[in-house]
Amino acid sequence: GDGVSVKPMLMRDAVIGVIAEAASKDRDIIFISADFGAAALDGMRRDLPGQFIHAGISEQNMVDLAAGLALGGKKVFLYAMAPFITARCYEQIKSVLAAMNLPVTLIAVGVGLGYDHATLTHFTPEDIAIMRALNRIGVVTPADEEASRAIAEEAVAEPAFRYLRLERQPLPPLYGGAFAASRERGFHTFGEGREVAIVACGYMTHKALRARDDLSEHGIDAAVIDLFRVKPLDARGLAATLKQFGAVLTVEEQMLEGGMGSAVLEALADTGTQLPLRRLGMRDGFDVVNGNRDELHAIYGIDTVDIVDAARQLAGDKG
Repeated sequence: GDGVSVKPMLMRDAVIGVIAEAASKDRDIIFISADFGAAALDGMRRDLPGQFIHAGISEQNMVDLAAGLALGGKKVFLYAMAPFITARCYEQIKSVLAAMNLPVTLIAVGVGLGYDHATLTHFTPEDIAIMRALNRIGVVTPADEEASRAIAEEAVAEPAFRYLRLERQPLPPLYGGAFAASRERGFHTFGEGREVAIVACGYMTHKALRARDDLSEHGIDAAVIDLFRVKPLDARGLAATLKQFGAVLTVEEQMLEGGMGSAVLEALADTGTQLPLRRLGMRDGFDVVNGNRDELHAIYGIDTVDIVDAARQLAGDKG
């Protein structure tokens, strides 16, 4: 309450900043981009021309290029818009990177419905399902700048085959220094409530937190679990945490088939944990429409009010 407003930084700029700083000290770090128009990218291209490759609009080729560099001992980071670094070059990722378990980090910007007005060519309601199905990949979704930096630092320090899902819009800070303690575990609990656990990641974590505030006005004590690492998933740890709650609600901008909610269900089933659970997400047969992100959430039944309604039903509404 000191009146100082901190302008949220774009996740993309935070992540590229960490990689660029590391690259200035390590000649083996190579950054390949299929995109332009970001100040952070322009700065890296200017300052480290020997370690920055602009691949143009050729994401499939970019993956093969990364594979060759990784086989030559380089630590490679690939950057592109979310739909084009996943679905467009899925076969190359599967047949080359996954097949040889190469230490390449794929950085996607604008996941889920982040490119809201561009409709289905730019939506990625299936990227969690398809990417977590790949052999040996890690899948991570930070929800603020602090988490983004920490995950980027991990990627630099521990080169591995991973998929980093970044939001396109700047998001307000959530963690206040608490992310480091949860990084290894892969999820973080916000709040003390024990009636309903709302599990989300990325942009939807912010929506879930708003829903939690609304639920408290209805006399329902909820907590929000930011499941930022959906693979590898600490099934035992997550199940042990969720067992402390009366019910679980998952919410995501993903198709319910194979998305984050499915990963939560798998963790509970694999550990023999039974809990009342409901999933909110995009349903098969959804209409492809244009609109801003929150308008789309309302259409698809995953807006704040939908989260509140579902949580109230799970908690056995107290009015």
